[in-house]
Amino acid sequence: MNFDNMTHARIYITDSFFFDINDTLIAIWVIGAVLIALAVIARIKIKKFKDVPDTKFQNIIEAIVESFDNYSTGILTKQYSWLANWFFGLFLFFIVSNVIGITGVLRPPTADLALTFAMGFTTVILMQVVGFKYNGMNHVKDWMKPFFLFAPLNIIGDLTKSISLSMRLFGNMISGLILMGLIYGMLPWFAGIGLPAGLSMFFDIFVGLLQAFIFVTVSMFFIMTKTPQTD
Repeated sequence: MNFDNMTHARIYITDSFFFDINDTLIAIWVIGAVLIALAVIARIKIKKFKDVPDTKFQNIIEAIVESFDNYSTGILTKQYSWLANWFFGLFLFFIVSNVIGITGVLRPPTADLALTFAMGFTTVILMQVVGFKYNGMNHVKDWMKPFFLFAPLNIIGDLTKSISLSMRLFGNMISGLILMGLIYGMLPWFAGIGLPAGLSMFFDIFVGLLQAFIFVTVSMFFIMTKTPQTD
């Protein structure tokens, strides 16, 4: 098992500006293609949906969407439930990203700090969007509580939320990769099926699903801190 984020190619725009095609980027492309294909299939099937579900596919889709909608509304409330669409897509992306390691071919992109930090930073951006949308300039005043000298600390506090979100997800996923790499390295070839397979199921599926759930849940709670507070 390989837990290095290997670079397979480098594309130069100029001599000093380039980007690498590495394991993370390849995995993101594959995951994106899979999710787009599933979305297209679901969209085609939805056209045939009936008010009373008569297929297992419709039952499954409605159960998943309704469960996530009820859960997200419990945190975001109906007023901010429009954010649930983003978090549902993010949740699906993280689930596929976290469990893709079980294939043994693709490296989970969530084991790359660059990706998890970017996703964490989107939460910080959404926090500011919601803050300005619903609080106006009072959002800026909130940074100056209890008085203006605390503004830099409050702004830094918002920014560090992206670090906490990204490090939690990254740490859990990369630790699973490292641990599995050590186990595969210590065991003889004929013993590399039983125990490693069970542990791989645990780290890639159970921990992956749990971390996707935690990331989305904590992000929603962070965003709700920027909504108008009522006494």
